[in-house]
Amino acid sequence: MKSYTRTTFSKHWLRKYDNLLKECKIERPEQVYVSDITYVKSHEKTHYLSLVTDAYSRKIVGYKLSDDMSAENVVQALKMAIKGRKSKLPLIHHSDRGLQYCSKIYQDVLNQNGIKPSMTDGYDCYQNALAERINGILKSEFLIYKCKDGTTLEKLVNVSINTYNTKRPHLSLMMETPNFIHEKTSQENLTG
Repeated sequence: MKSYTRTTFSKHWLRKYDNLLKECKIERPEQVYVSDITYVKSHEKTHYLSLVTDAYSRKIVGYKLSDDMSAENVVQALKMAIKGRKSKLPLIHHSDRGLQYCSKIYQDVLNQNGIKPSMTDGYDCYQNALAERINGILKSEFLIYKCKDGTTLEKLVNVSINTYNTKRPHLSLMMETPNFIHEKTSQENLTG
């Protein structure tokens, strides 16, 4: 039997936000970011990979590999995504209802940057399907070998995300790469 590592703890007292994606048509980069946490094992231990992905371009815009799922570590992926933003157009951040995403530290960073929080409205992983899909692609196509330790795994994660963003075409993107679509459409939005 395959072992399972739980990464979402959503039965907590912190405020949960409405699902804004139910009525949202995604038409440009930096309109919706989706976030999730997945686990990756090394021979040393279990590590946690926090990802922030642009829903339009499928580009991973922020990530953080850590040894725990603390909000302080998870928020680092969000800060990376914010630092790389090209526009100041309205942005929605969509996630599951996990403790880290509901935490004060995470919500403060969203609020300070004018980003609207959106969350799944139940325990249905399909409401955050894109984030789950990106996790699956990384783990099944790139992070397939168990590294000896966290340092080696971090190097592999960096190379894997760069390769995913710049070299892996997507059928849903008309066989273009996430980075190509993100940069091309972002430039069009800035000049158009």
